[in-house]
Amino acid sequence: MIEVIFLFLLGFIWMSFAVIQDLKTKEIANWLNFSLIIFAIGFRFFYSLFSGNGFEFFYQGLMGLGIFFLIGNLLYYGKMFAGGDAKLMIALGAVLPLSENFFLNLAFFLTFIMIFLLVGAGYSFLTTLVLSIQNHHKFKKEFFVRFKRHKKAILLILPVAIALLATGFFVNVLILYLGILVFVMPYIYLYTKSVDEACMVRQISTSRLTEGDWLYKNVKAGGKTIKAEWSGLSKEDVRLLKKKHKTVLIRYGIPFSPVFLISFIIIFWLYSTKLWGFLF
Repeated sequence: MIEVIFLFLLGFIWMSFAVIQDLKTKEIANWLNFSLIIFAIGFRFFYSLFSGNGFEFFYQGLMGLGIFFLIGNLLYYGKMFAGGDAKLMIALGAVLPLSENFFLNLAFFLTFIMIFLLVGAGYSFLTTLVLSIQNHHKFKKEFFVRFKRHKKAILLILPVAIALLATGFFVNVLILYLGILVFVMPYIYLYTKSVDEACMVRQISTSRLTEGDWLYKNVKAGGKTIKAEWSGLSKEDVRLLKKKHKTVLIRYGIPFSPVFLISFIIIFWLYSTKLWGFLF
């Protein structure tokens, strides 16, 4: 059990620093993520070496790292995670395998992902709600502009939603839930896009630019066009922008590291209770 406590404390401390750094600087340093991998894998190796139980605990850490490497890259190249978040997800792969049984670890991974998605959905909603309230004039204007632009599409979806709701009410509750989802999805889309455009784009001085910042739109700097790409600004892009422009529009994301920490605490709490043994 001491190995589980150590891994929990290691992950908790490192992710706490990641949250603080993310909230202060809007990024998570590579050294923080890579050092978590090194310490977690190193601990697994030396624990396996001196425990006398073989190296399965070490091998499970490597397999976890490999699985979460794939997950992190899928989320990054699917443009759902920034680079720092993807690397933090990969680093967690070295921490999360707690059993010497691969299938129990796989169940643990899947449970963590489910918790992560639920916590992430709640966190994102609350964060964007606060932002929309803080910037309610800009948000309201953006929302109604987008509503008018997509009004025809919403009117086309509405009869489908009503038909599903009516069918579900008399036939099957699952169809009813599908009807509710179809009805609310256009408004969720309008809400998220409105928050993104009205609350997440800011004009800042180029002196405050850092590597990895996201441009809102393409900017010409001398003879080069610096593109608004998911990978963010390079050091050379930052140098050119500082030289040629005083201000630029930057798109900010929601700091997502608190979701990692909350989900991590929940999964370890679940593991330490009888509920985990009952389920698995």
